[in-house]
Amino acid sequence: MSWQGHDGAELIPRPEKTPAALKAALSVVAAHHLPAMSAQCKAMAEPTAGSIDPVRAFVAHWAAVVEIERCPEIARAYHRANYLANHSETIDDCREQATIVAELYRSAFAAVNG
Repeated sequence: MSWQGHDGAELIPRPEKTPAALKAALSVVAAHHLPAMSAQCKAMAEPTAGSIDPVRAFVAHWAAVVEIERCPEIARAYHRANYLANHSETIDDCREQATIVAELYRSAFAAVNG
């Protein structure tokens, strides 16, 4: 399933790529991710040796997560593959499902950061 191949149904419009907008979007489409986002945000509050790269990476990652979660068809496929990868009985099954997870994440990341 490619990003362009999904049915187009979206729970919310694509938010701006700011921490506040991404947090607000996440609270609507996947509130279960908020503790992880908050923990990463707190970790970024520590000194980063003058680099804004950690902030850019944070925003890029959470924009991809929101992109997945705002599209129900993609979110279902992503979570199903993630579950199956973690509960596979064989290494080949795990690898197949992990590949799906990675492809969906990469597609979402490219859609919002490309």
